Amino acid sequence: MTLEERIQAAETRVFKAVFPSTTNHYETLFGGAAMQLMDEVAFIAATRLCRKPVVTVSSDRIDFKMPIPAGTLIELIGRVARVGTTSLQVAVDVYVEEMYKDGRELAITGTFTFVAIDNNKQPVRVLNDIPVI
Repeated sequence: MTLEERIQAAETRVFKAVFPSTTNHYETLFGGAAMQLMDEVAFIAATRLCRKPVVTVSSDRIDFKMPIPAGTLIELIGRVARVGTTSLQVAVDVYVEEMYKDGRELAITGTFTFVAIDNNKQPVRVLNDIPVI
């Protein structure tokens, strides 16, 4: 499989319902809850790409473009954006949609960086068999 094919195969999509237990006093999704979900989706995409243990080393930028109200659905999409020697970046987009209406809007974007590690928690090559870009 080529690097491009692996990147495509690693794309990860998760849907969630926004329930009141995850919202703040404005009845919108807590920023921290959104970031946790985004990191989880990014982790899955990173793991699917390299099939090695990975750890988050940074969340490079999170942009909250609009609030996400309780009672809506969100789709989180993680896509590998860059592959280095021992690290990789995953871009995550979060879309919000009302439950009983068509359409959706981009609500949050962010980028997460991961490092592949061995059993001793030391960095290892992300991919052994494919040149990095």
